[in-house]
Amino acid sequence: MGSRTVLVTAHTGKQTALRAARRVAERLIAADIAVRTLAGEFSSPGADEVPAAADAAHGAELIIVLGGDGALLRAAELARPAGVPLIGVNVGRVGFLAEAEPDGLADLVDRVVARQYVVEERMTIDVAVRANGSAIVSTWALNEATVEKAARERMIELIIEVDGRPLSRWGCDGVVCSTPTGSTAYAFSAGGPIVWPEVEALLMVPISAHALFAPPMVVSPESVLAVELIVAPETSGAVLWCDGRRKVDLPPGARVEVRRGARPVLLARLPAPGARGGRFTDRLVTKFGLPVAGWRGRSWEDAGEHA
Repeated sequence: MGSRTVLVTAHTGKQTALRAARRVAERLIAADIAVRTLAGEFSSPGADEVPAAADAAHGAELIIVLGGDGALLRAAELARPAGVPLIGVNVGRVGFLAEAEPDGLADLVDRVVARQYVVEERMTIDVAVRANGSAIVSTWALNEATVEKAARERMIELIIEVDGRPLSRWGCDGVVCSTPTGSTAYAFSAGGPIVWPEVEALLMVPISAHALFAPPMVVSPESVLAVELIVAPETSGAVLWCDGRRKVDLPPGARVEVRRGARPVLLARLPAPGARGGRFTDRLVTKFGLPVAGWRGRSWEDAGEHA
């Protein structure tokens, strides 16, 4: 077996993802690339099964993820500490973070074998929860950190802060603090703007805020966002969710601080004609089914050249 190693992981709740993962593993092994799989996910002849522990990706060249965005966010927990890039195959619904669809599986593997991929950094956020002045939780997110009400029948009262200064007080269902990568996820559903991945910024988007001033906001990547929970008898308890995967119950009066992450997540991309920004535009059109019929672009220039 060659010196290259790829970790292949899949959404265990989708048989299509597991079948696709086995095909990927078989093709990689046939190309003399060592394959790791996570214990309990799927087995493949010739693959090395490793525990689903924090060091599962260390020393690997890539992690190939078969599933939707949730599966990729799960794999990011292994990829980030190891500094290993992720590449996703969408076997979910939208799969906005994925690089390929199932019908492009063979091409993706061939290009991985030929090292025909590029790696880009995606900004993360570091999240700290404080209570009574002491840090009680430190975590991170690739997409977003969301402070939400814990009970459906009551909202939460909070004060938002930017760069150490209070900005407004909201009665709301919650607030989303997002990266540009997360701008197409929960922040988008809450009414936030779509931010191209090359833009370095932090987003703060309220969820159903009862306030005259409650717009989605885009701030500097060097800013520090904070959300302070107001202790009031008529309000709900609150929880913190990071990437919809890691949950923290917030005590009354808790303070959540969000800043640019110290370590990015690496995504592998398959190069294609056109600028990276253009590729993201195409991704928006494809994933959201946006109408672009009738677009002529700069065809008038070509017509002028041949006049």
